[in-house]
Amino acid sequence: MIVVAGEALIDLVPAPAPAAASESASPLPQLLPQRGGGPYNVAVALGRLGSPTSFCSRVSTDAFGAALLSGLRDAGVDTELVQRGSEPTTLAVADVGSDGSAGYGFYTEGTADRLFALPPALPQGATALSVGTCSLVLEPGASAYEALLRREFENGVFTALDPNIRPGLIADADAYRKRFLAWLPHVALLKLSIEDARWLADLGPDGDLDTHLTAWLEYGPAAIVLTRGGDGLSVWSRGAGRVSVPGTKVTVVDTIGAGDTVNAALLHRLREIDALSHAAVAGLDAEVWRDVLGFAARAAALTCSRSGAEPPYAWELSA
Repeated sequence: MIVVAGEALIDLVPAPAPAAASESASPLPQLLPQRGGGPYNVAVALGRLGSPTSFCSRVSTDAFGAALLSGLRDAGVDTELVQRGSEPTTLAVADVGSDGSAGYGFYTEGTADRLFALPPALPQGATALSVGTCSLVLEPGASAYEALLRREFENGVFTALDPNIRPGLIADADAYRKRFLAWLPHVALLKLSIEDARWLADLGPDGDLDTHLTAWLEYGPAAIVLTRGGDGLSVWSRGAGRVSVPGTKVTVVDTIGAGDTVNAALLHRLREIDALSHAAVAGLDAEVWRDVLGFAARAAALTCSRSGAEPPYAWELSA
């Protein structure tokens, strides 16, 4: 079983503009609520792909929280590790650009997921743990998620980290970058976007990112996967060096959930080839990595082809 730990929230996404808006129409965009949060999207994507998955978080007892749990169950995700609280659900307001890229503003004060507590144990049979995004930023829950990552790595669980940086939530960038480096010895697979990598390395668009990726690999991960939007994916690994695949061409509606789909697809494919261990991932050759990355690229393209975080089902990728 793959356990995904982190926040579940509601994305407020701009509704499609009417064909002919009247001059008296409100200047404020209409917003549609959609289930989201990086870890939540990863769990749903894994469930849709067919991997046994459990979600570990703290979810509100409000109507949004009920909808979030319903979405997990519809995807076949186990919710035994989900804690509940009467606090409201975190909200994220999405701003989708003309190219489909999305930025977010967050409403997180006093919300349920911030009060996540370290569970005593993962379910029997848990082989992998995936963490990341806002859950590793917002205290007091961030420290609990960090403790979970460290504990399960020491227990021999395969650990995956997707920082999924939201700069507006990070009060002290330098302190967060130091925490990130401290996590790496407890991480088997690091997945991040090129924008996240440049932010973590404190680099401008022309800085030498390769040097930082190589250095991060030396901290402990077996492999680092970098997403480059429509340009595809690359991996820096101990066994195969650098391997890249192109992106899958698609008409982009928006990019919401694309990186989360990549994360899920990587874990799913590694599970399928019985490679959910630090040693196994470190030993993968270039040919296998091209297969794993190509699968993730196709899955992400399908997510980008529709509105919101709607990851594909297994049958869509086998067609």
